Amino acid sequence: MSAQRDKLVSALGRIVAHVDDLDQAMPFLQQLGRDHRKFAVTPEHYPAVGQALLTTLAHFLGQEWTPELAADWTAAYTLVAEVMTTAARDSTQSTPPWWNAEVIRHERRTAEIAVLTVRTDHPLHYAPGQSVSVETHLRPRIWRYYSPANVPRNDGVIEFHVRMVDGGAVSAALVQAIQPGDVLRLGAPVGARLTLDHKQDIVLIAGGTGLAPLKALLGQVAEEGFHRTAHLFVGARRAHELYDMPSLQAFAQAVPRVRVIPAVSHDPRFTGPRGLAGQVALGHGPWHGHEIYVCGSPEMVADTRDMVLAAGIDAERIHCEEFSGYQGPTENVQSVLKRG
Repeated sequence: MSAQRDKLVSALGRIVAHVDDLDQAMPFLQQLGRDHRKFAVTPEHYPAVGQALLTTLAHFLGQEWTPELAADWTAAYTLVAEVMTTAARDSTQSTPPWWNAEVIRHERRTAEIAVLTVRTDHPLHYAPGQSVSVETHLRPRIWRYYSPANVPRNDGVIEFHVRMVDGGAVSAALVQAIQPGDVLRLGAPVGARLTLDHKQDIVLIAGGTGLAPLKALLGQVAEEGFHRTAHLFVGARRAHELYDMPSLQAFAQAVPRVRVIPAVSHDPRFTGPRGLAGQVALGHGPWHGHEIYVCGSPEMVADTRDMVLAAGIDAERIHCEEFSGYQGPTENVQSVLKRG
């Protein structure tokens, strides 16, 4: 429950930061409403959460919690609940609350990384670059987000790349214990920061299993009718951690406008480009006129983004995913609360 509390507080922080202009929060709220279907949330649950929220605000704001402020926040929460419940209700017309996905292949690529291939029981429509939440019967009621590594297919087959992390109950189960024939649950697709919404050439910079959504973007490039180019830089500490190179090299050979460059930072025996993926990518530039996509660990993404900015690339052309699906802006929430 501690993880769920953190997500709730982060979601509220994001909504609070846009309380003066909830139109900006509408896509987020709609996505939140659709995604909550997997928890069996119903419209009857929202009044209890709203009352708990308003009571908490009144308690901590004390005398600053005026009738006017209470009325404003009641109206704001009512709107939030309406948007979320409407989005959830509308989605019932076309999608299930979750998708069952049978594991048809489990490949242990390294001691810590596995590639899972699953097949859903119903079509799951997502955009390359999006993520879906995953639950396994081995860790019931715990959902973690993973990005498909392929474009949507008519046969419902999806590829996931999973790295086992310290203390990660779900990742450990998916890497070490899941077997073909097991059935996972998948939630509704979320996220838009790593999706393609333009026609420019692209540079993709991946660290570890951050490769997955960027590999899906390569698939989209291959399927497009126009001829954009894509340069993928795949980073790892050591050569054996380049766990998907045969597939990527075959892809690059089949699609002439796709180029794949591996980069290794801590392996003196590696004969290819040495250094961080971002450094190697910038060394192959300049990339003015390209859109830059970065995915990996939070530290890798932050460092790479700083490198790219320092190279003179405009911030709006650097695309990175938020690491909490419910992470809000850094504006002081207390000041926004008092503003109403």
